[in-house]
Amino acid sequence: MDTILGIIVSVIGVGLILAALFEYRLHQPDVLVLFESHDHIGIRKGLVYPRHLSLTLKRTTCPIQLTVEAMAKGNMGVRVKIVGSVAPSVEHIASLIRVGGWDHEAVAHAANEAQVLLEGLVKEYTEHCEIHALASTGILNYLNERAAMVEEKFGVALISLTVQSLEPIDPEIADALRQQQQASLLEETERLNHQARVAAAKAKYQADEEIAEREHALELKKAELKQALLEKESALARQRLEDELTRNRMRLAFEKEGLDVLRASPELLMLTPQAARLAEASQGLKNARTVISLSPQELDHGAELFSLFQNLLRRALETRKES
Repeated sequence: MDTILGIIVSVIGVGLILAALFEYRLHQPDVLVLFESHDHIGIRKGLVYPRHLSLTLKRTTCPIQLTVEAMAKGNMGVRVKIVGSVAPSVEHIASLIRVGGWDHEAVAHAANEAQVLLEGLVKEYTEHCEIHALASTGILNYLNERAAMVEEKFGVALISLTVQSLEPIDPEIADALRQQQQASLLEETERLNHQARVAAAKAKYQADEEIAEREHALELKKAELKQALLEKESALARQRLEDELTRNRMRLAFEKEGLDVLRASPELLMLTPQAARLAEASQGLKNARTVISLSPQELDHGAELFSLFQNLLRRALETRKES
């Protein structure tokens, strides 16, 4: 009896273990595990979870792609192609289940519903814009500003969003806009080229003005150096003149002292070079006249020498007559 009871307990234990292994799963990092309790959707954060009482949603992104044919002002048709991706929003998981259902593909279902709202937003934006004023950046900014509304309503967050193409439906309008864009680009290019030419001309003018200023400064420097050189030369000439005058004054002073000596002793006049030449000439020729040449330095006191010599001769003649 005890053996049968032990077998039954073992079977029940094995059954419970198998049931637990069949029912419970390990929680993976990239998976959201949802449960419902009293009309509330929660997220399980434990290591294991019961699979039949839970809903698993992968956190991977779900791609979206839509082509919107909208109308701009003036009933101008435009075609906008948008691509992007969405992911489940943890903050608005209840909205995700409400829109996508209690299903593993809830994110894909909510993404399809979100595309309908995005299409409406694109049409709303284009209706208030001229066709030539439509731009991809404007549409993207408009959609990104309303990303919080999409997340709140559908429980999915916009991960990325890009306007793949934006063009008018009418080919003639598309061609006209293309030509207008080309003309605008050419005009912008010409404006930039003009600005570049103006900047180059301005830079050249500034460079020429700077060169002219430096040349003027160089000429002023040359003039200053020349003026300084002239001043130095003038100072040297003045110094040489002063030195020459000093030497002349010293020479005159010396000669004056000699004249003073001759006045005091007239007999010394015969020892002068002029008297020696006169005596030599008088010995060679009878009744000859002696021409005495004086150097430029002797011209200053030649008159005094001549007066002294004349007085000496007069005294000699007087003495001869008396004898």
